[in-house]
Amino acid sequence: MKRVLTRLSDEERKSVVEYRLQKAKDTLSEIKDITDLGYWRTAVNRLYYACYYAASALLVKHGYSTHTHSGVINLLGMHFVSKEVISKEHGKFYGKLFELRLTGDYDDWAIFEAIDVQTLIAPAEEFIQAIETLINNP
Repeated sequence: MKRVLTRLSDEERKSVVEYRLQKAKDTLSEIKDITDLGYWRTAVNRLYYACYYAASALLVKHGYSTHTHSGVINLLGMHFVSKEVISKEHGKFYGKLFELRLTGDYDDWAIFEAIDVQTLIAPAEEFIQAIETLINNP
């Protein structure tokens, strides 16, 4: 469901965007400790949420809000990926992380290994950096 954020002042919107972007970076920084301990399922979860916080920051900056994870994916695709503001690769990666997070959280038999997670870290960092660039350079 798409909603335009009309109740936030410009200053409030800016604060929410900055908070979510910082939350994305903080969550991403947790990955090293989590992977050092071998908690691969948790690492996938944190990678997804780091990207989710960044994506939601971008949406808020542009006045969009949703209460679902699928809504974030849809709005990101509709307003940024389809218009080539964000690369299709980044859009696909974000969708893949969402599916992996769901699998890790809800599939009792899902097993993630080091190689599964380690190949996701650099793309997650790139995704967040691309979002940050868009936020800081309108």
